[in-house]
Amino acid sequence: MLNKFWNDEAGIIVSAEIVLVATILVLGMIVGLVELQASIVSELGDLSSAFGNIDQSYSTSGFASLKAGGGVKARTFGAAYADSVDVCDGDSNMGIIFR
Repeated sequence: MLNKFWNDEAGIIVSAEIVLVATILVLGMIVGLVELQASIVSELGDLSSAFGNIDQSYSTSGFASLKAGGGVKARTFGAAYADSVDVCDGDSNMGIIFR
């Protein structure tokens, strides 16, 4: 029985077929991983561009509260900050060239 099983070649996979299938699978995985890396780099570039385009300028006005007799009860002064454009702001520095 063992000899019959050993000599049976129905459904056997030849080692050349295994090498061919493994090669195709490895090449497919490499291509898939390269595309995954490219899409992650692209999304991170979009994210950094979005962070670079955030305008951090703000302005708050002050107010004063007067007493019934005409004096100042409380006062706050306004504040403002103007965010100027830096070298790394915008999309001009995001040029990534794939070769």
